[in-house]
Amino acid sequence: MPGTLKLYPGVAEELLGSKAYYVRAGLFRDVDVMLGVHVSSEFATSYGQGGMSGLVSIQYSFHGKAAHAAADPWDGHSALAAVELMDVGWDFRREYLRLQQRSHHVIFNGGDQPNVVPPEAGVWYYFREMDYPHIKELYDLGNTMADAAAMMTSTTVTRRLVGSAWPTYFNKVIAEDQVKNIQAVGMPQWSDADQTLAKALQKEVGKEVTGLKTKVNELKAPEPGTGGGSDDVGDISWNLPMVYMMYPANIPEVAGHSWESGVAMATPIAHKGSTAGAKVQAMTAIDILTDPVLVQQAWDYFRTVQTKDIKYESFLGPADKPAIELNKDKMAQYLPELRKYYYDPAKYKTYLDQLGIKYPTVK
Repeated sequence: MPGTLKLYPGVAEELLGSKAYYVRAGLFRDVDVMLGVHVSSEFATSYGQGGMSGLVSIQYSFHGKAAHAAADPWDGHSALAAVELMDVGWDFRREYLRLQQRSHHVIFNGGDQPNVVPPEAGVWYYFREMDYPHIKELYDLGNTMADAAAMMTSTTVTRRLVGSAWPTYFNKVIAEDQVKNIQAVGMPQWSDADQTLAKALQKEVGKEVTGLKTKVNELKAPEPGTGGGSDDVGDISWNLPMVYMMYPANIPEVAGHSWESGVAMATPIAHKGSTAGAKVQAMTAIDILTDPVLVQQAWDYFRTVQTKDIKYESFLGPADKPAIELNKDKMAQYLPELRKYYYDPAKYKTYLDQLGIKYPTVK
């Protein structure tokens, strides 16, 4: 069976910080099809654009002049005031933006202490929308507000593109093949213990108690999106045929990006779901390697449907670089602690055995 398999890590997915750089570096120029994958509580694949937003992630840093906040504040220019004015301006403008937009921010630098006029301050924005022109419109509007806030406070502002993502668009031809493999593998056989843990967690966090899903999803036509999460695999999907399979290694109804989403990861739920997903990925890869017509049809769809009227244009500028230093301090603090909990398969049959946890442990 001739062919080459390449593995690409999803580095800094939550920062949307790597895939656009992969594309810019030309890592996919010799790739026929991309099989992406993401953890879920469902077993599914999809095609078309769907409901995921694209975005730009921007840090605005304001630069002012320090002064004693009580003795001579008139000698200072507050960078924090500029941040606050930008935030107020954006929140007032938000009412008049499209319903599809999502925008949110955190102040990553608010100055040092109250009795010093802050000479440096910064705010980090995510601007999300459903297509490139509308994302670019939000980006330009954010830049205008930052410049205006700097003018109002006699400060200056610099900006940094931390990450970006196009809205995802997945290939119908490969999705139709992949869903057949999902149906062939089927949902894992959950044990009573698996269902007990799932229902207990759902009850604990105040969600509907439904337990784990027992049926795979059908392939459905995409519906117009109204805005939502983002994933920088979108940049890949606009450069070659791609699908993004969801595999059932988590518990339904739990909140994303929270401790709830981490409960299942060391349990048989995750192992069974990951194994099922791996089988489907392998079966789909074999289909691609052994059926050149399938690959040709996927590219025909990519060229004549997906990119017929829309052409990829990166948000990255020539000088933009990956923000590899962002979590350096956190990693230095927590990595030594994490090493204490690395799984040792030579000593323990399962990770839960290593932790001394009886499965399932519930209230």
